[in-house]
Parts: sequence; C-alpha cells; structure tokens
Amino acid sequence: MISEDLLNVIACPETKQDLVIAGDDLVEKINLLIENGELLNRTKQKVAEKIDGGLIQKEDPTYLYPVRDEIPILLMDESIPLENLL
Repeated sequence: MISEDLLNVIACPETKQDLVIAGDDLVEKINLLIENGELLNRTKQKVAEKIDGGLIQKEDPTYLYPVRDEIPILLMDESIPLENLL
C-alpha cells in the first residue's frame, strides 16, 4: 500500500496534479482486461503484467499510473488511459 507520506510528495508527471489511490473496483476491472489481453497503455502497447494498485489524478482522472510491488510507476508511457474505464 502507498503511504500517505509518499502521496504528499508525488504528483502526476504530466499535469503536476495531486494523485490519489484508485479504487479496488477500478484495479479489478483493469486486471481483468490485462488477463484477457485487452488493455493498452498510453503508447498503445499491450499491458501484460497485472497491477497491485494504481494512482489517478485527483482533479481530472484521465490516466492511471500502475503500482507494482508497492512501487508507483510514474512514467507517462506506462500510464493507462481511463476514458472507457470509469
């Protein structure tokens, strides 16, 4: 789990918005799409590895940044578009 201290110092690398932890229902939906080979990241590459959690922009949740092994992956190319998932 991402600590509150970490959430207070990280931000979206593109918009600089605060990030919040994605809900379990969204993470479950994303993992189902990954399992079915149906999820593409921002660069249109298939996401192959399930996520443990995710971080989304607080004000405008456009992308989810995956969390694997308690490490947030704050790379824009690795982000997952949320346009059809929310």
